[in-house]
Amino acid sequence: RADDLRILTNRQIMEEEVMVNVSEKPFACESCDYRAGKLWQLRRHIMTHTGEKPYACDSCGYRAKQLRYLKDHMRTHTGGKPYSCNSCDYRAGSRSDLNKHMRTHTVEKPHISGQELPC
Repeated sequence: RADDLRILTNRQIMEEEVMVNVSEKPFACESCDYRAGKLWQLRRHIMTHTGEKPYACDSCGYRAKQLRYLKDHMRTHTGGKPYSCNSCDYRAGSRSDLNKHMRTHTVEKPHISGQELPC
């Protein structure tokens, strides 16, 4: 039976892939199927379940789960725009704002309330 042999082979391949994944990512989340290669990655992931946001803005009370998000937020108070577009003079205060802007240079045009983002 060639079909049975192929199914068995595919199952064995899947089991081998799972074992490789477990050995490369030994830290498992107890709440979902997420696995991490480093303990700090698992700890950061667990915050998605607990809602923990340990980094707080002193100016407005905004809270972030990662320091880089707080740093991006702080620029809303200071007006800093360290992220620059490689295609034009646009500058952004956060990576996500720059990524949204970059789509204006491609076929994929983002829209906000029916309007394209300015270049």
